[in-house]
Amino acid sequence: MTLRVVPPSKTFTVHSSLLFDPKQKAFRKNISIEVDRDTGSIANVYERDDEDDLRLQIHAGDIDLRGAGKCVLPGLVDILHITDSYAYGAPTATSDRPSIEQMRDASALERIIRATSHVRAALLAGFTTYRDLGTEALGNADAQLRDCINRGLVPGPRMFVATDALASNGSYEIRRENKSLSGSGGLIVPVPQIRDGADIIKFYADYRRKVMRFPGPGTSNTSNQSILFPPDDPRRRNPAVPLFGQDEMDAIVREAKLAELPVAAHAGETKAALMAARAGVTTVEHMFEDSNGLLDETLEEMKRQGTIWVPTLATVESAAPQFMEDCLAAVRKAVKAGVRVATGGDTGVIDHGLNARELELFVKAGIPIEEVLEMATVGGWEACGGELTGYRFGWWEKGCRADIIALDADPREDEKALRKVGFVMKDGKVWKRDGRAVDMITVPEFPPSMDN
Repeated sequence: MTLRVVPPSKTFTVHSSLLFDPKQKAFRKNISIEVDRDTGSIANVYERDDEDDLRLQIHAGDIDLRGAGKCVLPGLVDILHITDSYAYGAPTATSDRPSIEQMRDASALERIIRATSHVRAALLAGFTTYRDLGTEALGNADAQLRDCINRGLVPGPRMFVATDALASNGSYEIRRENKSLSGSGGLIVPVPQIRDGADIIKFYADYRRKVMRFPGPGTSNTSNQSILFPPDDPRRRNPAVPLFGQDEMDAIVREAKLAELPVAAHAGETKAALMAARAGVTTVEHMFEDSNGLLDETLEEMKRQGTIWVPTLATVESAAPQFMEDCLAAVRKAVKAGVRVATGGDTGVIDHGLNARELELFVKAGIPIEEVLEMATVGGWEACGGELTGYRFGWWEKGCRADIIALDADPREDEKALRKVGFVMKDGKVWKRDGRAVDMITVPEFPPSMDN
């Protein structure tokens, strides 16, 4: 008798009992998602009625994420610095020293190895897409890591990267001592972002460039003692000031649009954020302070231009807690005013793998969980460039990437639910199941030629 071998189905189905739909900003019941194995994309989405659910048959290869307490979401999106993990408090096993010290003292190899740990931690935490806004003196290492992930060499989120960010001369310190893998340092010739593999153009609209006027203890190239009589107002000691004029910001955005790339602007103050919004940037990151009283005008301009604000609240909590209440109030005002807001913690300032803290802080700001989850999925896709990315992800639709995560708790009932990620799929491949990592390392098999 000849046995007939049945080839595996081209598709498999993920079944849920509770699922969040970002496009509807609603939780839905009994949704099934059919996934194409070959393309790693969603082939179909359909709703089961209650009667069908009682006699649902789970076929070989299907994934059952039904059950009390489980909640299915699209993969989450974050913004970060993948090669960094700062230490604003006591150092942890994964955190390091402040960024300037890392650039100066840590070898390129160590920082790259750390980055591979960071992307693994992020993926297991349910973040299937990362927007990396600068490697901090490692050039295009982020682009190379992105490519390693895309080739299946390293597990991690899909990445959209900026390589070296743009800043005016003498304004944002990029240390070069350890950029070379040999540790020899030497002359580094700047390479244009786009030619270096950038998916995003990132520039510093402002920065605290005047730190050496009133240096604090441990400031680079200074003593460990503070000067005796700094200005009374701490904000006057080293304020964030614009690094480019309006015409220069306009030119940056104009050139990026010619290349069909999104633009991200670092802006600590509303003054520079307003200039960046007028230029038409895709996103403004941070905007912690409003020393010039321009918040309302800035939000109005951002809404008019369609600029997305990424407040990076987790960074405020970690590095500048004195601004926290003002930032939470500003986020509430922005959402009420209709400004497009996306979540993103500037992770690296907090440890990779703890990314969900940003979403928790949005809830703390009083934003409904349905709005927060939409900002972390569809909003994240838009912040990465939307259609310019070449992919669709963050919602349930045929052709979208099959990025599926499952929480072991309902985020409407459990404020820590986003920390309880039990299942992770990216591009149709399962990376975490029942709370445990899956297939992180591929073990080679002996070929038949070695059998003799």
